Amino acid sequence: MPIESGVITSELWILFFVILSVTIAIDLGLFHKIKRKLSKTQQSETEHVLSSKEALGWTLTWISLAGIFAGVIFISLGHDKMIEFVTGYALEKSLSVDNMFVFLLVFTTLGIPHQYQHRVLSFGILSAIVMRIALILVGVSLLDNFHWMIYIFGGLLWYTSIRMIIQKEEKKIELEKNIAVRILRKFLPVNLSLVGNKFIVSINGVMHATPLLVGLAIIELTDLVFAMDSIPAVLAITRDPFIVITSNVFAILGLRALYFLIAGMLERFHYLKPGLIVLLIFIGTKMIISEYYEIPTITSLIIVFAILSTVIAASLLKKPQTKSD
Repeated sequence: MPIESGVITSELWILFFVILSVTIAIDLGLFHKIKRKLSKTQQSETEHVLSSKEALGWTLTWISLAGIFAGVIFISLGHDKMIEFVTGYALEKSLSVDNMFVFLLVFTTLGIPHQYQHRVLSFGILSAIVMRIALILVGVSLLDNFHWMIYIFGGLLWYTSIRMIIQKEEKKIELEKNIAVRILRKFLPVNLSLVGNKFIVSINGVMHATPLLVGLAIIELTDLVFAMDSIPAVLAITRDPFIVITSNVFAILGLRALYFLIAGMLERFHYLKPGLIVLLIFIGTKMIISEYYEIPTITSLIIVFAILSTVIAASLLKKPQTKSD
């Protein structure tokens, strides 16, 4: 039988933040840097390029860590909360894959080489975690105090799915028109020439933003837009702040490794967009009709996995198009 939830939740919060702190430190390479300083070794500050094998290993590690945490939730809070966590995690993970197309587009447009991409993503994911936690707390508070907000959130998911249907696929980011770049330029002049792994560089005594900082700004603003979709989607599964925050953060933690694992295969996911559209329509509908009929969480989990499995299988089975096609 689960331990009293009011007592164990505080302990779970502590466990979660301990895991979060350690994993972020590992992801940013802080332990390696401390070890290098203690050993007083003189090594050049070369950027480590994550290989496909390493990316696969880290991706499996992050997924396993989420699975272990789901087990802890099951032991502590019971079966229902564990199902909510797994559903929220699967939903956030699938929606975050769409972000990777933006990552690839940003790095291609700005000409950021592979060895510096992980630096941009590491800082981007770190700030995304802080932003997501704040937005989730606001979202939960709105739903608790204004019940009609559930229709707004549900409608927002429907709006996003319609926008995805009519939206044209971008091949390149127009930097001059991009909102994030325009906002950044109000604070710093932009220099689009790479200067190693620097985010800011001094030119004639004036601080300039480099392509890495420009890329980070675009990714952060994009994540804010994506969060407006993914957070309401998870809130349709549960309003428990602990479950929503932990499932979101665990999904985001493995995003960097997952990007380097599938970046070269993104074009193979032919049916990702239609799959996400169906997913958002389903979750939006679940939210809107919840006042009259509550779709069980286990049913939602099965539907989410069924959609994702269909998308992956159909994409892998589709024969790649030749140039003559």
